[in-house]
Amino acid sequence: MKTTTLTILAVTSLFAAPAAAQDWAKARLEASSRHLEWVKVKHGEREVNCFLAFPEVKEKATAVIVIHEIFGLTDWVRGVADQLAEAGFIAIAPDLLSGMAPGGGGSAELGGGDEVRRVISRLPPDQITADLNAVAAHVAKLPACNGKVAVGGFCWGGSQTFRFATNNKDVKAAFVFYGSGPTEAPDLGRIACPVYGFYGESDARVNATIAQSKDLMKAAGKTYDPVIYDGASHGFMRAGEDPAGTASNKKAREDGWKRWLTLLKGV
Repeated sequence: MKTTTLTILAVTSLFAAPAAAQDWAKARLEASSRHLEWVKVKHGEREVNCFLAFPEVKEKATAVIVIHEIFGLTDWVRGVADQLAEAGFIAIAPDLLSGMAPGGGGSAELGGGDEVRRVISRLPPDQITADLNAVAAHVAKLPACNGKVAVGGFCWGGSQTFRFATNNKDVKAAFVFYGSGPTEAPDLGRIACPVYGFYGESDARVNATIAQSKDLMKAAGKTYDPVIYDGASHGFMRAGEDPAGTASNKKAREDGWKRWLTLLKGV
């Protein structure tokens, strides 16, 4: 009985950890002074719930689509959008799980853990592309936007960022955080923007795909610039913000963030 109880507690803690670990992200978000709002982007019969953050600037701003991790649209992802707005960019974070929960809800209603991962793994690729195309068109037309749209994503969202660059010729830059690239040369041939990669040294699973992406992108005549951050793990952009994060992840997050903002300013 004792062993069973301990096992149940251990498993429960694993599922509870992601939510509890983001209390700091929620607190930072709630303290933001910027204009933050929820918008629904419609296309066909679908409606995508999106978190939108506006910068406090005089001129029209470049927009960034932020694609969430395999955990869905979390407080941390919304916090990234807010921090991009703090840096002077419009940021929109779509919940690509919109309508996928029982009753038509999204990430929040799925409750996290294995259920989110199960549902996200079954999202139709064409639906993801259509959602992102609609979000890109929506944010580009906002009065506060200068018409330029970039895209960045993390983990699952990093892979979707690379893939989206193959399906939308209007994206000005793609920022892939520890995500793998497409493996078919014709797909990469459609990319019309530079792709920048951000990877952790201790992430052999994803890093094993970098060489192929470099070769395919070079053969297609496309720009692909991957950087591997010393000692960092998969998910270092989130883990590096966590007060309990390791020194390596914190350093990688700081360096990765500075690089991202520098590149965005050049879009």
